[in-house]
Amino acid sequence: MSVLNTNRTPNRFITGFCFLGLLGLAFSMSFLTPQVWGETSAKTAKAATNSASGQRMLDAIKYLASDELEGRGVDTRGINLAAEYIEKEFKAAGLNVQAVNESAFQKFTINTGSKLGPTNELQLVGPDGKTIPLEYDKDFRSCSFGGSGKFDAELVFCGYGIDAKDVKYSDYAGVDVKDKVVIIMRRTPQQGDKTSPFAGAHGISRYAALRYKVSTAFGKGAKAILFVNDHYSTEENKKEAKELEEDAVEELITATENWEKAKDGKRDEADRELKKALHSVQQTRKRLKEGNFDELMKFGYAGSGDGRSIPIAHISIEKCNELFKDAGKPTLQKLESQIDADLKPESFALPKWKAKGEISVKQIRTEIKNVIGVLEGKGPHADETIVIGAHYDHVGYGGEGSLAPGSTDVHNGADDNASGTVALIELARKLAARKTPLPRRLVFIAFTGEERGLIGSAHYVKNPLFDIKNTVAMLNMDMVGRLTDDKLTVFGTGTAPRWDKLVKETAKAYDLKLSLKPEGFGPSDHSSFYGKQIPVLHLFTGTHSDYHRPSDDWDKINIPGMERIIGFLEEIAIATAENPKRPEYVKIERPAATMRSGNRPYFGSIPDFGGEGPGYHISGASPGSPADKAGLKAGDAIIKMGKTKIGGLDDFDLALRMFSPGEEVDVTVMRDGKRVKLTVKLGKPK
Repeated sequence: MSVLNTNRTPNRFITGFCFLGLLGLAFSMSFLTPQVWGETSAKTAKAATNSASGQRMLDAIKYLASDELEGRGVDTRGINLAAEYIEKEFKAAGLNVQAVNESAFQKFTINTGSKLGPTNELQLVGPDGKTIPLEYDKDFRSCSFGGSGKFDAELVFCGYGIDAKDVKYSDYAGVDVKDKVVIIMRRTPQQGDKTSPFAGAHGISRYAALRYKVSTAFGKGAKAILFVNDHYSTEENKKEAKELEEDAVEELITATENWEKAKDGKRDEADRELKKALHSVQQTRKRLKEGNFDELMKFGYAGSGDGRSIPIAHISIEKCNELFKDAGKPTLQKLESQIDADLKPESFALPKWKAKGEISVKQIRTEIKNVIGVLEGKGPHADETIVIGAHYDHVGYGGEGSLAPGSTDVHNGADDNASGTVALIELARKLAARKTPLPRRLVFIAFTGEERGLIGSAHYVKNPLFDIKNTVAMLNMDMVGRLTDDKLTVFGTGTAPRWDKLVKETAKAYDLKLSLKPEGFGPSDHSSFYGKQIPVLHLFTGTHSDYHRPSDDWDKINIPGMERIIGFLEEIAIATAENPKRPEYVKIERPAATMRSGNRPYFGSIPDFGGEGPGYHISGASPGSPADKAGLKAGDAIIKMGKTKIGGLDDFDLALRMFSPGEEVDVTVMRDGKRVKLTVKLGKPK
C-alpha cells in the first residue's frame, strides 16, 4: 500500500508529508480508518496451510519476500527478478503473456535519483569587478534536490526563507526576489525556545523543512537558492562533538581498567577493545581540533528533486560573511541574534552583488515495468475488459518509504504486497482453469511503482493495452495477507450500484466480516481506474505494526485467510464477467472523510505521479469538488495558483495553504500545450 514515510530526514527533504497526506491535500479525505491503522489483532496470523494451493502461495510469498529480492525496490535487481517470476507464473497459469509487443512487460522509465553533473561552479561578483570565488566541496556544494541551470542574477538575503501567515512572520516582506538568487538560512528562528511560535510539536517546525523553503522561494519567482547554515546549529554541532569526546574518554578509561584486570585468556579481546576506545578518542579530538562545524550538505542528502526545480547550492558561513562584510552588512550570527530577539525579519537586497554560476544535477532514469497477462473472453462482450490488479513493488532497503527511520535492512513486504501479488497469480490460475471461457476479457496486471505514487497504474490507464472505455471494472488487492477475526475491508462499494449487494452476498459463503467503504479513491492502484470513471473494488485486510518495516515477513501471513479472499474475489470476477450488463459507474459526490486535512482548504484534484514536465499534474478531479466544478480535467498541469508559481505537488500544497475556504483563486493550467486560466472557489477542509 502506498503510504510514504512521514519523516524522510536525513534521506529526504520532504518533512511531515506522506502519500496519504498528499492524497489528503488533493482529495481532502482519508481512506483508512483509525481502526484499520491500528494493530490488526492481538492474535498472530500463522502461515499454516494444508492445501496444495496454500502451499504454492506460501512458497511464492517466501520467494517474493526473500532477501534475494531486495524488498522489490524499483531501483533494485530484485524487482526485475520479481517481474520475471510473475511472468513465468502467469504463463504457467495459462495466460497470454505476449500481449505487450510480444511480451508481458509494459516498460517505461521514471526518475529514481540524482547524480552530480560535470559543471558545478559558483562565484559572488560585486561592484568594480570584486569577486569572491567559491571552491567546490570546500566553500559550496550543489544540492541533489535542486535542478540544473546557469544563473547570473542579483542577490537577496531572505533570512530563514519563511512566509508564515499563522505566526505573522515573513522573511519575504519588503523584498522582491523575482528572478533573483536568494540566500536562505536553514532551520527557524528562536531554536531551542520551546515557547517560540516556530517550536513544532516534536521540536521540529514544518517551516524548517528544506522542501518548504524551496517551494516558497520557487513560488515567489527566485532564480536560484543558496542555502547557508544557521549559527545556532553550528554551535549545537560543536556541543555534540564535545560530548562525543567526553563519552569516548569515559569509554577509554573503562577499557583501560578492563585491560588491567584481564587474564591471559581474555587479554586479546581486551587489547582490541582498548585500541578501539583509543581510536575513538583520537577521532573525536581530531574533529574538535579541526573545528569545522559548518558542515555542507553532502550531495544526495535530502534525496533527489523532480528535474524541474531551480538550481540550489549550499554555501559556507565564512563565504557568506565575507560577502556581507564587503556589502556593509552584519554577520549571519548577528542577523540571527537580531531575528531571535524580536522575531522581526532582517531581509535585504544586495543590488550591487550577483551570484554567477552553473549547477549541474542529472536525473537518474530507471526502466520499470508492469507485468500483464491476458485471458481472452468469448461472446458478444469479448471486447470488454475487467482488470484485476495488485502491485508487486515495495520499498527496497527502506529510505523514503520506510517507517523504520534510519533502517537500511531489506523491507521484504510480505503483506505489502507480496500477498496481493501471489493472490493475483492464484486467482489467474483458477480462472484460466475454467473449461468454458468467460464472456469478457480478464487482464491481470502486477503494477510497479505503486509505492512511489500509483505510477504503474497511472501509466497503464494513459497507455492501456485495451480500450479504456471498454474497461468495465477494476478489482484490486493490496495487503490481503493478514486476515484477522475474519475482517475484510472492501473499498469502492459505492462506485457501481450492484457492488454492495454482490459483495455482501458473496462474503457469506466465506464467513467474511466486511467493512464496506463506498469511495472509489484511495491509496492504491484502483484510484487510477476510478479516475477514468471505471467502477472499482479494492480488497484490504488492514495495516499493522510491521507495515513498511523490515519485520513484514512471510511467517506472519495468514494463508488460509488469503485462500478465502481469493475465492471471494473469484466469484465477484465471474459474476461481473457473466452479467450481460456492464457495471454502471457512480460518481461519488462527497466521499466520507475520516481525517482532517489540516489548514488547507478543500480543492479536490487527484495527483498524477507519473506526469512529465513542469507543474503539478493531475489525473482528474474528485466528483463535485471545487476543482471539478471549475473545469479542471485529467491531463492538466497546474503551473500557477494566484501569483504563485507551481513546479510540483509540494508547491501546490504550500500555495493552497495561503488561501482560505470560500476564497476564489485563479488557477493556470497547461492543457494540450496551451495555458488555460480557471477560477476555483475553494471549499472547507474535510
